[in-house]
Amino acid sequence: MIELPVDFEAKLKSPPRVSGGYPMQLSAADLMKNFAFAALDADPSLIEKTTGQGGHQARKLKIPAAPGSGTHVLGAVNGTLKWIATEEC
Repeated sequence: MIELPVDFEAKLKSPPRVSGGYPMQLSAADLMKNFAFAALDADPSLIEKTTGQGGHQARKLKIPAAPGSGTHVLGAVNGTLKWIATEEC
């Protein structure tokens, strides 16, 4: 499993701060480290820029429409994402 740069569960388990207050604080810097780490990283030809929730710029991976029937897996054929027919399990 890939670990994010900041493990908030581990921070929760750490001892309370001496100065009092909440035992753990979420910092914007820690959140941004995790968001940057988890950002979509793919070939630009596979990325579609769109407007996300709240009007913010967003990116999504272009995946071909799923076939209407049958059993398929998504795979890469000659560098292009395609649905490949398979046998039913």
